[in-house]
Amino acid sequence: MVRITNFNAYKLKLTDRNTPGWRARVTAIQEVAPDILTLQEVIVDEDLKENETELDRAQRWRAEAGEIIGSLAADCGLTATTIRADGTPGAIAMANNQHRGWYTAILWNPDTVRAVPGGFRPFGAPDFWHSCTALQLNVGAAEPLLVGSYHGDPFRPDGRANEALRLKGIFRRTGGAKPGILAGDFNSISAATTSDGKCYDAEPYTDQDHDDLEYQCIAETVGGENLADRRQTAALLRRGFMVDAAAHLAEPWQPTVGYWADGQGDPDPWGERRIDLILATRPVAPALVHYRAHVSPASEAAADHRPVYADLDVSAIPAPQETR
Repeated sequence: MVRITNFNAYKLKLTDRNTPGWRARVTAIQEVAPDILTLQEVIVDEDLKENETELDRAQRWRAEAGEIIGSLAADCGLTATTIRADGTPGAIAMANNQHRGWYTAILWNPDTVRAVPGGFRPFGAPDFWHSCTALQLNVGAAEPLLVGSYHGDPFRPDGRANEALRLKGIFRRTGGAKPGILAGDFNSISAATTSDGKCYDAEPYTDQDHDDLEYQCIAETVGGENLADRRQTAALLRRGFMVDAAAHLAEPWQPTVGYWADGQGDPDPWGERRIDLILATRPVAPALVHYRAHVSPASEAAADHRPVYADLDVSAIPAPQETR
């Protein structure tokens, strides 16, 4: 059994080390005990320093983000160091869009899963507003599992729909989908449905009235029904290319955001929603056995997004068909 966990760690910075917030994040992660952790919102100081060139700043960003992720990994008993194709230690498994110091990352338990040599690829601009970190991991299945840590465009529904097609391209292969898990903060409501055809996530915005609705709703419905724009996940879930773990397993609905009180973190006009998702590609869907959002005092204190996790029975992932 392999457990994959997603966690938006709420603006995790180098200065957070040795603070109660850092310790709450570490505790929440250890409570879930992931084999694979997909992480979002590792951020660095974006200001251009005196006499610092753009190249200098990019190098500083990489070093600072790598130090944050490496420190978090060490405190949690995980690693984030990739393996180059020649078998030597490689870069930290992280990505940003080069124009912003906001990173996604992948961490894993080296005692239970292993990085595939040459299997790391960071995706930033122009593909994504934030980024997607992609990494192949050996989890004991017949072929490597491709894992993606994704942070969706927060401001443009059209942008998220476009990003979905790029994500689909990362996970596709001729004739189908690679064995893979895409997890992250999608910044939007899922298009997944229940067995009776109803939306797994009910419409959250119908009774709201504020300027930020246009970032989340179908434009023509703003000021009326305020219907959530679900095109992003609709593209990923189309024809069963991926499944939403929570809906696929018919687990009880749980919000992943909207539980912090006013004045704690950033203002939130949205209320309780589920925007942190774990999606499994077609070959991995039969391996899904359990999904939950993790709720504990530590997780509530750690970030404005709850960790979500799914357990995989990797023996249920089919071997690739032989090409003839």
